[in-house]
Amino acid sequence: MHPRDQTIFALSSGRTPSAIAVVRVSGPQAGLALTTLAGKLPAPRRASRRLLRDSAGQPIDDAVVLWFPGPSSATGEDVAEFHVHGGRAVLSVLFAEIAVIPNIRAAEPGEFTRRAFENGKLDLTEAEGLDDLIHADTDRQHRQALRQLQGLLGDRARDWRERVIEASALIEAGIDFSDEGDVPAELRAPAIKAIEALHGEITKVLAARGHSERLREGLVVAIAGEPNVGKSTLINQLARREVAIVSPHAGTTRDLIEVQLDLDGYPVTIIDTAGIRETDDPVEQEGVRRARARAEDADLVLWLMEGEQAVDPDAMRSLWKSGDSDRSEGSVWIVRNKIDLMAGGTRPSGEFGISARRGDGIPELVDALVKFASEFFGATEGAVVTRARQRDLLSRASESLRRSLDLVEDGEELAAEELRAAAYALGRLLGRVDVEDVLGAIFQKFCIGK
Repeated sequence: MHPRDQTIFALSSGRTPSAIAVVRVSGPQAGLALTTLAGKLPAPRRASRRLLRDSAGQPIDDAVVLWFPGPSSATGEDVAEFHVHGGRAVLSVLFAEIAVIPNIRAAEPGEFTRRAFENGKLDLTEAEGLDDLIHADTDRQHRQALRQLQGLLGDRARDWRERVIEASALIEAGIDFSDEGDVPAELRAPAIKAIEALHGEITKVLAARGHSERLREGLVVAIAGEPNVGKSTLINQLARREVAIVSPHAGTTRDLIEVQLDLDGYPVTIIDTAGIRETDDPVEQEGVRRARARAEDADLVLWLMEGEQAVDPDAMRSLWKSGDSDRSEGSVWIVRNKIDLMAGGTRPSGEFGISARRGDGIPELVDALVKFASEFFGATEGAVVTRARQRDLLSRASESLRRSLDLVEDGEELAAEELRAAAYALGRLLGRVDVEDVLGAIFQKFCIGK
């Protein structure tokens, strides 16, 4: 029997032990599993209390069971759910009893969602939204993922694809009736109008301001600077806990320390890097190399300096990638530490002053980080594109539509071929044509039981 025809089961709730655990079974043997353990099938979609028993007739647990006959279920198959007490012993016995039923096996990561996709219960953009929802750490990530799960992009992509196919039908009809006077011209005009409207809509979506794709991974902020200027103390202040060792000795931090923060709903990763200096210590040299590499790739660098120390242009240039002289000045902030020890000096405009030890200036720095994140991510509330895969396929569709407009006057055959390419790209976006190469990469990231 093919693995996709087998019945699968898994724990679909959180880690044990817990008050209640949900075990889900999906496939043709789901009903058999339910009757074997619970005695008989309950009424569809109604919770029923049952005493579950093993093959020897011994009680397993006093549980609640549900029955969802396909195709009216989450996966489109017959689905049974066991809501049991979430002790490890209970689940161990239950799993063992389910596993001995013929043609039932433990589910692989993401297999329930993949079956829902294959049975037409959701498209690929909605599956990606579900994956993002599972892994969302902040409120803004949660809201963006939920919009995708509810069909924000998928519904529009389906509409676009249908309209492309309609326009293609008009163009190809013109080819079929090419020998009948003005018929091709009459068909071509509404097709061109439809293609122009489609191209404008997709181009507008692609041009939308913001980094909504990056909201899934978050903003990366690197704290860099010379040794012993307070970088580790600053990251402890931002994290509100001790995550880095603080020492008066230079070179204490030799590797990267990362902390994930939720700043007003924006996911931000703060990185404490090794002090950047020349050293003969091979271990510290590697730490400095990694610090420079991480600072180069960061979205924002906090260059920490001590008091009234002068800015070293050569040190600042070490933050740029080789040959990258166009790095935005706004992506590197000068932060002067130990302002409590400064003799009343004034800071240059655009710089921040803090005392990492006492916390002075930290709230102002955090507020600035929140504002930077808001501007960086842009208007993610209305973002339609949330993954690079989606942007790539929409770009291909848009380019094909543009080429069809350029070619339609010269020959309907070439324009029709470009329209077929646009429809194909939108089909791949939804996961309805030729997507086997991406399915494994997407669904294997899901947790088992989802």
